[in-house]
Amino acid sequence: MTEPSRRAVVSGLAAGLAGLPITALGQARPFSFATVEDEARSLAAAPYDATVPPLPDILAKLDYDAWRDIRFRPDRAFRVGADGRFRLQLFHLGFLYPRPVAVSLVRDGTATPITYDPALFDFGRTKLDAPLPGDLGFAGIRLHTALNRPDVIDELIVFVGASYFRFLGQDQLYGLSARALAVNTEAAGGPEEFPVFRAFWIEADGEPGTCTIHALLDGPSQAGAYRFIVRPGAQTTVSVTATLFPRRPLANAGLAPLTSMYFIGETDRGHSDDYRPELHDSDGLQIAAGSGEWLWRPLDNPGGRRISTFSIASPRGFGLMQRDRSFASYQDLEAGYERRPGYFVEPEGDWGEGSVVLMELPTDNETADNIVAFWRPKIPFPPGKPARFAYRIRAIGAGDLHPNGQVVNTFLATPAASGAPRKEGDPDGRLARRFLIDFGGGSLDRRAAGAPPPEVVASASLGRIVATSIVPNPHIGGFRVAVDIRLDAPGTTELRAFLRDKGGEALTETWTFPWSAA
Repeated sequence: MTEPSRRAVVSGLAAGLAGLPITALGQARPFSFATVEDEARSLAAAPYDATVPPLPDILAKLDYDAWRDIRFRPDRAFRVGADGRFRLQLFHLGFLYPRPVAVSLVRDGTATPITYDPALFDFGRTKLDAPLPGDLGFAGIRLHTALNRPDVIDELIVFVGASYFRFLGQDQLYGLSARALAVNTEAAGGPEEFPVFRAFWIEADGEPGTCTIHALLDGPSQAGAYRFIVRPGAQTTVSVTATLFPRRPLANAGLAPLTSMYFIGETDRGHSDDYRPELHDSDGLQIAAGSGEWLWRPLDNPGGRRISTFSIASPRGFGLMQRDRSFASYQDLEAGYERRPGYFVEPEGDWGEGSVVLMELPTDNETADNIVAFWRPKIPFPPGKPARFAYRIRAIGAGDLHPNGQVVNTFLATPAASGAPRKEGDPDGRLARRFLIDFGGGSLDRRAAGAPPPEVVASASLGRIVATSIVPNPHIGGFRVAVDIRLDAPGTTELRAFLRDKGGEALTETWTFPWSAA
């Protein structure tokens, strides 16, 4: 995660091309997804070329505000998708985006390149005192459609910078991002790599109500062919099909990576005097294990880099979620953190053995994306052999992913009665902690009135669970659980807790959290 900011981290085509200057269209050629695979295979057979053509000086010197002021003209947008409901716009090169990508439109199996033309853009207050070359290219693409209202065209999905993309469901605001691939994110096998998209092909036909985007990926360790089928809705979904061609063994590849920001939350407030109670794009990692167990891991802003690994066979899904939907938790009238989506990845087919990896980095502000989650296969992808996989990502707003009770809140406290005086100079106090976990919703809402409280099941990988307790919490329609942990010596323990009924059936997802005592 070495980028300045991960968040700083497209006659023959019918009515969709009406009004475009003739110079905006290049020479057509046959196209299919196999075309992208062939190009990726050819790229992987040669050494990676990291060369970025130098930008004209006038673009290289643009700052963020000047670059942002260059906007694609909405009246020049390309209509794409079978029913023409999508509008394709392009990003101009400059600022943090010097690498050009090729963009083509596809209809009836024929791809037609879009060539650069300054008439496609409104330069606003940014004045260019020299003409730009016709082979300049573009920085990325975005699609607009009627997402929230039939009479308003909203931004739906954006691809710009390396292999990053973001998309929205109804009544959502941008927060976290997805990527095509993560390589060496933990820096275990060398510096982290940021594969890039070199080309996009956007289909002007296809399945009604969807838009299909093809992309060519390239990086030091691999090349790849990607297909994204975008379905807008309350929970917009992006179905991803990928074929990777490794240049060398991909032992540290992360599939379906997600990146987000967590600065201040209910578990970690002491390092900031910001008036806003919480500041995060995501507040937890949700995992659906192949065994049927659901796990919830609250996110944290740690003092140092922390990597958590969840070994799973045949995962059903994982994602970085924004579960807290209350404005009162954020008190931010501009950022709208309560409207940030969660992205939940659901594999297609059996992904076999591997692990969900979560990396948390310390941050002292809300602008840096310090959270990454991805799937790491147990068996590395070998060079010379295509690796194929598929999944879909859903943009989740309010709503439940499973029928069991959910973790609503996580609080940390000293293991003492409320209001009791704190002991000064307690040498062992640093080795003990109390975790308060609120479970609510789902199956807990359906419990019969007067039923006895569920059983608390708690465990720790290191140390001892000294005590547990459970009391009703009518404010969430569930229960508050207290778990007291004590370590015999400084170290790190992994805690787990869930509720079950007297018959042994799980009533909630499993809460899990790492705690370190110095």
